[in-house]
Amino acid sequence: MKVEDVLASAKDAMTVERVYAEPVERDGTTVIAVAAVSGGGGGGSSRDQDGPAGSGVGYGLGAKPVGVYVLRDGRVSWRPATDVNRLMTVVGVVAVTALLVGARIARMKM
Repeated sequence: MKVEDVLASAKDAMTVERVYAEPVERDGTTVIAVAAVSGGGGGGSSRDQDGPAGSGVGYGLGAKPVGVYVLRDGRVSWRPATDVNRLMTVVGVVAVTALLVGARIARMKM
């Protein structure tokens, strides 16, 4: 695969349709899902005097939901998505930090 082909494929993948989903309408309410999309790529080549030349290229694309726009009665509202994994990680880090600090304070009082 040529570098130009990979770059064209990456460009096609990074479109507004990846960020905003098709609107869904039910009972007079329209919902549009929104995602955060990120990507990256790279490539390179080498030439060896005694051996064959080589080259490679690649890219990655990631997306995660961030929320939805809700259109109802002529008004638009934003409802953020909750990333439960991230929330639990933060709660865990805070709890462990509180336990470590509490143990250190208790040892200092002895």
